[in-house]
Order: sequence, then structure tokens, then C-alpha cells
Amino acid sequence: MEAKVSPSIARAKAELLAGGAVRIPQDFRLPFLPSRSTAGPGAGSTAAVFSFGETRAKKSISRDEGDFELSLDENGMSILRNGEVLIAGVKIVPTVYHAPHQAFINIDSSCVMDCKFCATPRLNDGITKNLTDQKIMSMIEDASKKDDFLSVSFTSGVPSTPAMTVKRMAGLVSATRTLLPRTSIGVEPYATRPDEIEMLRSAGADEIKLNIESFDRDIFDKVCPNRDFDIIMHMIIHASEVFGKNRVSSNIIYGLGETDENVLEGVSVLANTGAVATLRALRRNQYNISELERILGALVPVTADRMLHLAEEEKKILQSHGLTTLEFKTMCHLCLSCDIVPFWDV
Repeated sequence: MEAKVSPSIARAKAELLAGGAVRIPQDFRLPFLPSRSTAGPGAGSTAAVFSFGETRAKKSISRDEGDFELSLDENGMSILRNGEVLIAGVKIVPTVYHAPHQAFINIDSSCVMDCKFCATPRLNDGITKNLTDQKIMSMIEDASKKDDFLSVSFTSGVPSTPAMTVKRMAGLVSATRTLLPRTSIGVEPYATRPDEIEMLRSAGADEIKLNIESFDRDIFDKVCPNRDFDIIMHMIIHASEVFGKNRVSSNIIYGLGETDENVLEGVSVLANTGAVATLRALRRNQYNISELERILGALVPVTADRMLHLAEEEKKILQSHGLTTLEFKTMCHLCLSCDIVPFWDV
């Protein structure tokens, strides 16, 4: 199956994702408010989503410095690297909440899991949003009135116990399903019991994301000290039975010292359960890199070549299992902005 974008655009996107911030002109006024995410790879940064060649990339932005530069002229916007055009025909697109076309809500930024790559619980109170359920539902109702709105997604830290977090998420899913009966809803919980998966499905969730994070067990134990690898795998298997084909996904983060073979073994294991891996390059930032390198040693930054190679190999594995990223209607495979997405970008 041909990708939605050209190889040259996929290469440019990978180069952009592998690099640092985009510097924007001091006098340039963004057409939309920037995104200030409290979850995901861009947590803690001020970012914008750049659209080009039928794909998107979400990048941190700065008025002062960056690996890339946004250039404006009579022909529109381009992204430059070292003074040369990397991507022409760029547009800045709005995020509904956190992502284009989605109200992707982080229910709670506090978390006891202490995953070493995650910036979310390390953000200060000025960045986190301390949302009540009432406020979240008001945000979703407002988002649903926007022309570019397509779906609702929920993620969350674990402020006390996984069970309490899932229960709160299920309540919000149920309220959203009542408010928006025909809207796709995705959930990204840390679930530890089969009945929690069933609770979310019964509440009205259409898709679920259960993150295994790393298939290297030694790395997993070091970077996810309060999570259980085997429980997560059992939840993924059960979720595939409950939600069905092309409705279950799982992050595999690479750039933590694992091999490509290990990453692709993880893709295959997930595919055997009916789940689709979301391959995500580690985002090195002020919140995670010192602790990660303390426990893992020096880490090699992920290159564009590695991003493209792993995505191309994942596509082959998914095809052999009759799986695709293109059927997802919520969360990361719809967003496109943080990863090289098989079937879309390659």
C-alpha cells in the first residue's frame, strides 16, 4: 500500500522531528494560540503544529533560538535548516486541545508511576491545569462546536491508584458519550485489571492505548520502576478481545539504548495480539535527560534514518497481520504530529 505522502516529505518530516525547536521571527504573530501540552512527547514546551505535504509535525517553538527557522515571504511559509529550505509550503494548523481535530484531554498531570522519560509529573503548577470533571466537560462541549473537531481522547497520570484513575476516566467517557453520541472516543489509561478495560468499553470508549513503553525488559524495569510489564501485556491482549482489530495501540519508545531488533520484536508481539504499536522516538528535554542518562548511561539521539527505517519495517509487520494505522479515529495515529506513521508517512 502506498503511503499518503511522498518519500521526500517523509524524509523532511523525520529530519524535523529528529531536531530541536523551530525559531519563529520576533515580529511574527501566530495565527492560532500555541499548544502548551501537559502530556505526551511535547509536555512542558510551547509548540505549534506545522502542516505540509499532507502530513503534520508538532514542534517546540522559540523566538530566540532553534535548529530550524520559520521563514515568511511572498510565497508563504517555509522551514529552513542552516539557511536552506527543508520544507516549503508550510501552514500552521490549530490544535483543538493538544492535537489537531481532537479534544485530547490530560485528566490529571500528577503521577506516582515515576517513569523516567515522562515530563508530565515534573511540570510546575503554572503549567499543569488541575482540571475538574466539570471543567473538562465544558472544554469538550466547546471543542465540539469547532469546525475541525473530529474526536475526543483522554489520557491521565496516576495520582493515587490505577483503579481510581480508570474509574474517573470511565465517568468522563460516559458523560462524553451522552453529550456526543456519535463522536469517536479514545482512552489512554494505565489499567491493571481486565474489568477496567471492560469498564472503559462499556462507558463508550471506541479505542484504547495501553503503553508498554519498551520491549527491552532491563530498560523497562529501570525507566518504569512502578509499572509491571507482564500486567500491561495481559491488558493489551484483553483489550484486543474487548475492543477488536485496529482499535488497540501501544507506545514503544526508542532511543533508550535498545536495538532495532528489540523494537521490531515488540511490534510483532503486539501485532500478534491485534494491537498496533505507536513507535515514538525519545524526546530528550530538561525534565528527563539527566535522570535517563544516570540510570541508562549516555544515550545516542535518534536520527531521521532510524525513524524512517523502523516505521518502514513496522508497516511490513502490520501488513502481514492485516493491521493498519489508517482506521484509528482518535489519539496518536489520527494526530500524525509526533511520529513517522506507517501507511501515512511511509
